[in-house]
Amino acid sequence: MLKTYPLLTAHTGCMGTPDNSLLSIETALQSGVDIVEEDILITSDGVLVLSHDDLVYSLDGTVVKISQMRFAELSQLDIKAHNGSPGETIRILSLESVIPLLQASDKKMNLDVKSDACIEPVARFVEKNRLVERILLSGCETDRAKQVNRTDHRLRKLLNVNTSLFQAENEREAVQISCEDALSANCFGLNVNYRVVGPELLQTAKDHGLDVYIWTVNTEAEMKHFIEMGVQSITSRNISALVQVKKGDR
Repeated sequence: MLKTYPLLTAHTGCMGTPDNSLLSIETALQSGVDIVEEDILITSDGVLVLSHDDLVYSLDGTVVKISQMRFAELSQLDIKAHNGSPGETIRILSLESVIPLLQASDKKMNLDVKSDACIEPVARFVEKNRLVERILLSGCETDRAKQVNRTDHRLRKLLNVNTSLFQAENEREAVQISCEDALSANCFGLNVNYRVVGPELLQTAKDHGLDVYIWTVNTEAEMKHFIEMGVQSITSRNISALVQVKKGDR
């Protein structure tokens, strides 16, 4: 019987490239992954952009707040790269500018939503570009996931599991709460820090018809472990190792 492998997801900034950069996307698409993850925020004039943080820093150290700037001005700034080489800078990219790369590939994109203000614009963007089957959303804890569902129930989304539940509750209760929250928000799966993933979570998620996507796994030993456990997706910055683990186990 053929082995079922998880989807391979490239964390933004994979293989030492700057987070949310064109180089990161190109590296991911060329690596053989199934899904490319990028962080999403929105400018003051409604342009969806790739960035993890609203506050970023220009080359001269000036603090820049993405949500309070127009994209035309923001896009001209050299921004200190996150996860890049010392002194490396990037230009903030619009989501629209990188979608042609996605459309030219057979890959999907995981948009990690960093602000509620992004939800309606993302829904319009996905509809306009006919990307319902190519884009999934993460970054959605329960309230945000429910807001996404109210905005457009067709948007495919993962519930970001609250890892603090696994400290405050016993594992069974934490897992049950997570699955119930996901179902209440019409999520197709759970987005989980790999450190809290065990047999209880995987079995309960399966019983509820929920996929389990885990992040961020960077060592080969852990990759092999979670492949054997049967998760549906593994996110990694060390994406070449993840691809090689899959190739070597065929």
